[in-house]
Amino acid sequence: MPIKTKISLVALTLSALLTIPAYAASTSSALHSASEPMNAVVQTESDKANALFETIFMENIMASPISQTYMGIKQDYDKWDELGDAADDKALARTKKQLAQINLIDAAKLDPQTNLSLTLLKQNLQNDIEDDQWRYHNYPVNQMYGGHSMIASFLINQHQITDVSDAKAYISRLNGVPKRLSQLQTVLDARADKGIIAPKFVFAYVISDSQNIIKGAPFDKGDDSALLADFRRKVNALAIKETEKQALLKQAEHALVTQVEPAYNKLISYIKTLATRADDRDGAWKLPNGAAFYNNALARTTTTNMTADQIHDLGLSEVERIHNEMRAIMKKVNFKGDLQQFFSFMRDDPQFYYPNTAEGKAAYLAEATKLIDNMKSRLDEVFKVKPKAAMIVKQVEAFREKSAGKAFYEQPAPDGSRPGSYYANLYDMKAMPKYQMEALAYHEGIPGHHMQIAISQELQNIPKFRKFGGYTAYIEGWGLYSESFPKEMGLYADPYSDFGRLAMELWRACRLVVDTGIHAKKWTREQGIAYYVDNTPNAKSDAVKMVERHIVMPSQATAYKVGMIKLLELRHKAEQQLGSQFDIRDFHTLVLANGALPLDVLEQQVDLWIASKKKA
Repeated sequence: MPIKTKISLVALTLSALLTIPAYAASTSSALHSASEPMNAVVQTESDKANALFETIFMENIMASPISQTYMGIKQDYDKWDELGDAADDKALARTKKQLAQINLIDAAKLDPQTNLSLTLLKQNLQNDIEDDQWRYHNYPVNQMYGGHSMIASFLINQHQITDVSDAKAYISRLNGVPKRLSQLQTVLDARADKGIIAPKFVFAYVISDSQNIIKGAPFDKGDDSALLADFRRKVNALAIKETEKQALLKQAEHALVTQVEPAYNKLISYIKTLATRADDRDGAWKLPNGAAFYNNALARTTTTNMTADQIHDLGLSEVERIHNEMRAIMKKVNFKGDLQQFFSFMRDDPQFYYPNTAEGKAAYLAEATKLIDNMKSRLDEVFKVKPKAAMIVKQVEAFREKSAGKAFYEQPAPDGSRPGSYYANLYDMKAMPKYQMEALAYHEGIPGHHMQIAISQELQNIPKFRKFGGYTAYIEGWGLYSESFPKEMGLYADPYSDFGRLAMELWRACRLVVDTGIHAKKWTREQGIAYYVDNTPNAKSDAVKMVERHIVMPSQATAYKVGMIKLLELRHKAEQQLGSQFDIRDFHTLVLANGALPLDVLEQQVDLWIASKKKA
């Protein structure tokens, strides 16, 4: 493992980044009159367009108390979003109105960066309107996300308490849980009436997660429940009288016992009844017009026109390539046996795992932090820009660790009040091998999601919908790409760690095969699990979680490899055409300079950048 250095990350401003030209499609000036200076027209029209973009973004944010909290806005800090058809209809009407507004903008009068924003926003709004036909094609409660677990995770991780009014808003949100869960039941009913019910395996997770939220004090004897512990910790940090703290705690306990607990018990009872109507069919093909829904989901996720068959075949070829690279490592460490035996060795040998104890979990978090700190100290080698926002490594909370994914990243608050967080799920230490730590830390932390997402939020010259929006293929493609290029920096020095890098990439290649297998080729859950077990060194528990994720999030997992391949393709193109003019730091800056982009638009940006470098 790399040794931690003591050089801290200098939080640079993004001024250097913003001096780079915005490589957006050029616009025609034919419509400008000879009597009107073009620069003035462009400035005026671009300013008007950007003002409208901001208005639209804030209109959407202010319609959602949850979004406000994520943005650090406390106007509706005591409320939840509305759920159901009325809320969806209202959002659709707002989207149609916004599209009509931006259709009045004359693209020919805009500067390149604003023109790019117009193109992106128009496409986003059009997609939202077109996709309303699929509003019921999802599972509002499942093991990955949903209205049941979101309440606790949101309050714990997003609802900050800096004064008494914030504490009272927290209590109001606790009192609002019955309405929130009642609306959740209504949206589940609406889907069930259309035959859209999650597969059977989902319901045990939902029930368990819901039960965990109402375990502990004040619901029963023992340690504080997750929510009470969170509220107590936050209130105790306030500089107020002890009597005020106790009064607030008493109010929170009353809300938990009289509102939260009955609401969750009612939801659990409802979920148990709904589960009796579920079956074991896993793919999107089972949904109304399921094939069309899945094809649309693939297009939205990958921002390409690749078909399910093409994605499936790409996955198969990538699995074969990575297997061959793994065989080379197998020879390097003098392993005697075939690849399957090597997988078993990597999966089962105790040397590759921390113990499943509090000490082992603490050691994992400490080593992950050390890996990220080391990468921070070397960022100048591959970047000309760094995020201001801090980042921390956290363990997934106990109430959701059984069902949550292996690892994930949570973005920082725009105002700096909350750092970015790399969450590691340490529920099953056998699913978190030491040799995958390096790649996982680079993907979720630095130079992966934290670099891309925090820098995007901190950009100065683009509208907020681009700073805080995203395209899964770009975001996850960058995360997976960020696992690979540190090898060029001399990292992954340990062959087993390099194997871990390949194992992570192999996992994403298998996702192409299994996601399309389940949703387009009618594979069963068991077939998907078997494919992962037979083709990767990961624990079977990893395979189960991944396949269950595929099932409830059709197409999402195809984004990683498709995005990575496009980034590598674009980098290779730039290297070939620019030769000695190519600088990896400039390429990385370009990729991050405009925030998240669809892959086809990113390719246009790279092509324009290459052309401009050739002219220089």
